[in-house]
Amino acid sequence: MEHIGQTLGDIMDDMKEELIMALKQLLADEYAFYFKAHGHHWNVESKMFSQYHEFYAEIADDVYGSIDPTAENIRKLGAYAPYKMSRLMELTSIPETDVSSDCESMNADLLSANEMILVTINKAFSIANAANEQGIADFLASRDDMHKKWSWQLRASMG
Repeated sequence: MEHIGQTLGDIMDDMKEELIMALKQLLADEYAFYFKAHGHHWNVESKMFSQYHEFYAEIADDVYGSIDPTAENIRKLGAYAPYKMSRLMELTSIPETDVSSDCESMNADLLSANEMILVTINKAFSIANAANEQGIADFLASRDDMHKKWSWQLRASMG
């Protein structure tokens, strides 16, 4: 990025706006991922139903717990957090999918969505670091670590 003619304040304002947008996309991705994991929790059918039912609940609960802190980080930057479903659907990178009730399809669907959310987290993390927003970067690093755990466990569940 070239910043010729811009003051340091202008550059920081641009970075702050870029971070706000990245966090808004993350918030939307978290909602989409949460609904997907929770839907799989409700609808899984398998000989190992209990294990998958609990596994999907654990993922959904973890992601649900990240939604409020993400919105609060947006507010700390002076912006409003999106909350209308239509706006969240515009912002998310995670597509809606129709998935059968079998755990193999559900695992593949969640793994794909999880990889997308990791991209969103890493983008926001890079911006937060560049903007010297260390608290937000710390939060994002923690989320990155958790979603890497979900990737590992989903892959391992697929054999």
